[in-house]
Amino acid sequence: MPRSGPQLPQRIAHFDLDSFFVAVERVDDPALRGLPVLVGGRGGRGVVASASYEARRFGCHSAQPMAQALRLCPQAVVMPPRFERYRAVSRAFHAILRDVSPVVESGGIDEAYVDLTGVGLDAGGALAAAQRARKRVHGELGVSVSACIAGSRTVAKVGSDRAKPDGLIELPPGGDAAFLAPLPVRDLPMVGPKLAERLHAVGVRTIGEAAALDARWLEARFGQSGLLLHERARGIDPTPVHAGGRDVKSVSREVTFGTDVTELDELRRALHRHAERVGADLRHAGRRARTVTLKLRWSDFETVTRSRTLERPCESTAALAQAGCALLDMLWRGSGRRPVRLIGLGASNLVEDSVQLGFADLAAGERAATRRSPLRDERLDRAVDAIRARFGEDALSRGA
Repeated sequence: MPRSGPQLPQRIAHFDLDSFFVAVERVDDPALRGLPVLVGGRGGRGVVASASYEARRFGCHSAQPMAQALRLCPQAVVMPPRFERYRAVSRAFHAILRDVSPVVESGGIDEAYVDLTGVGLDAGGALAAAQRARKRVHGELGVSVSACIAGSRTVAKVGSDRAKPDGLIELPPGGDAAFLAPLPVRDLPMVGPKLAERLHAVGVRTIGEAAALDARWLEARFGQSGLLLHERARGIDPTPVHAGGRDVKSVSREVTFGTDVTELDELRRALHRHAERVGADLRHAGRRARTVTLKLRWSDFETVTRSRTLERPCESTAALAQAGCALLDMLWRGSGRRPVRLIGLGASNLVEDSVQLGFADLAAGERAATRRSPLRDERLDRAVDAIRARFGEDALSRGA
């Protein structure tokens, strides 16, 4: 048998758009360049979704209460988020990456992993491909992107954070562990605040110090997390890049009200808006939900959830809203009209978008022109999706 050629070293890149929401706002309004900018809600419960580097120098950051950010940086310009615009730029960003490699996995609206193994004809092929992608993102979209090329996705993610803003790092094959060693152990994506605190308590502050510990000791002390830490700290991560992303497990939407809500009709309207978003996400992913979940947070921060498993998996806005409102009515009757701070709607227990139609469905389909049916709702939703995809999210709105 002929021998196969030498195995190519794995080259995984992580691309991360810098201050993405702010960057898009600056593309549309160049007067914002150089100014401290915050994207988020201005209300009493508004939260920072994105902060420019100028604002970060004052201590502002994402997920921070807007009121606190403005106390730190009162001169900041606050822009309301425009998520449909950000999604459009995100789609273009991911399309550029797919021109570089067919193996692209989205990590969110502003980041992606790309397998560059074997791209190009020489050892510099991965670097050249990353440089081309960054040049196109900047030239075509007007935003900057930081990236790192490494031997695994974990190290590429850590490296892209180190490359910010607007930088590119390439680690040589076999150089992942040496790159990680001097960095704080908290830089590893798997190390949260609690695990970092426990590691600090035993004298581990850098990733290199974690890598030097005995795997059996780490397992005894931290369980499976300890074994995972031992691998990741040495730059070992066998997780492949999944073309097209990972399977969607659940879809949800929630909103925190500016002031507590005590009117059932207003809560119902919020659920209908959530149902539109969740339904569109399900249809886009080619999934149906067997389970619908309602989430309520009362004004005293107590949070409750209720779920309902459906007889027929659904993807339609109407079915999701109906299930959510039924759960809301049940909770509301026993709540004593407690003020609501947050309401959310989730869809889980997802299945492929292929269901067996029964006689009732077929009969309903024949009567669709004169009587409401699940099939009619689904056709209506898909028509609405197509119009919004072409003309924008605000092209259509549903009546009450």
